[in-house]
Amino acid sequence: MKTKFKQLFTLLLFLVIAGTAGAQGVLSFSLAEAQSFALKNSYVIRNSGLDVEAARKKVWETIATGLPQVSGTANYSNFLNLPVSLIPGEFFGGEAGTYLPVKFGQDFNSDFGFTVNQQIFDGSYLVGVSSAKIYLQLSTQAKEKTEIEIRHAVAQAYYMALVAEENLAVMKENLSNTQKLESDTKAMYANGFVEEQDVDQMRLLVQRAENEILKAERELRVASMVLKYTLGVEMEAPIKLTDTLDGFVSPLLADESNGPGFDHASHIDFRLLDTQRQANQKLLLLEKSAYLPRIDAFYNWSKTAYGNNANLFNSSVPWFKSSMWGVNVTMPIFSSGEKMAKVRQAELEYDKVLNDQKQAVLLLQKDYLTAVADVESSMDQLKNDVDNKMLARRIYERTRVKYNNGMVSSTELSQTESQYIQAQGAWVASVMQLLTSKINLDKAIGK
Repeated sequence: MKTKFKQLFTLLLFLVIAGTAGAQGVLSFSLAEAQSFALKNSYVIRNSGLDVEAARKKVWETIATGLPQVSGTANYSNFLNLPVSLIPGEFFGGEAGTYLPVKFGQDFNSDFGFTVNQQIFDGSYLVGVSSAKIYLQLSTQAKEKTEIEIRHAVAQAYYMALVAEENLAVMKENLSNTQKLESDTKAMYANGFVEEQDVDQMRLLVQRAENEILKAERELRVASMVLKYTLGVEMEAPIKLTDTLDGFVSPLLADESNGPGFDHASHIDFRLLDTQRQANQKLLLLEKSAYLPRIDAFYNWSKTAYGNNANLFNSSVPWFKSSMWGVNVTMPIFSSGEKMAKVRQAELEYDKVLNDQKQAVLLLQKDYLTAVADVESSMDQLKNDVDNKMLARRIYERTRVKYNNGMVSSTELSQTESQYIQAQGAWVASVMQLLTSKINLDKAIGK
């Protein structure tokens, strides 16, 4: 008896552990959790983060070009044949017009040293440092825009999955009711209350309900795959959505203001264009800085040794020091109008960005007003479709009661069921349209 109890206890413990492991394997997400998960696991976000980090390194690279630069050199050489110079013979008592070949130097020589360069003034450097910081700002804003787009994509996929789940649940309920009608009709046929045609008609309704379920299941699978792809989850991983469709739709229907007002200056697209304007302004300053002088300081130090033996590093070989410092000044004087042409081109590009910015303001305002109108239209359409769905359902349920009491034919019941399914489909489309229009409104606002 104790052995059987132990076996039963072990089996129950195994089932509990297995059930716990299976539950842990299911990923549960609210919409906010799904968006947060996607932001952490998206490959696009990872690349955007790498772009920001690369931009930070680019800023330091630009700054470092104006800091002290130190380089070292070392050289060891062996002349296989020393260079020959010709010296007039009369210098050594020879005849005029004759030359004596003379070799200067020794077969081996070596030197080493270092050079320090320091930029004192360069207009292009000052502009370059500030431009690099703007490049970092552009990369950061591009990452922000990517995060916004991913949140919108996750919301779209999440809504699609919720709508598909709701539609499947309604279709399953409809199938259950239709199967019960079929069973009741078969019983009435067996007792001679209805004709065989009514049984066949009920079978058609069941098959149609089954087909609607297959269609709804396919739509749910597709919506789930899209959501998993957006989240960066493996396609085989089970997921569960914890938010409800009504939790998103009801606040929209109750809120007549359609969210906060519109401020184009806070929109990410406008801020990106404004940063681009700043970048073009820096490019204009860069071209103008070509008119300014450049000043650099330097310091050189070296040691050199010469000898007729290969070993120049013994104590008997003298090393000669050499060092100097100085300042280089480069001043542009005349370029035949090249610099002026480049400045003018930069001015034209800057004017173009200003025009793009003004056009963007109008476009953002247009998108916002259009999105508000779409939300209002979608809300009106959904309210009508909700009423139509409820009305079609009541008609279908009343017709079903009448059919059970022999007051209407199976054909009329089939018609009201088709009407109900169509109303359900219209409701699904309206819900998705409202949620999509809300996403578009968020995009227009820049959320």
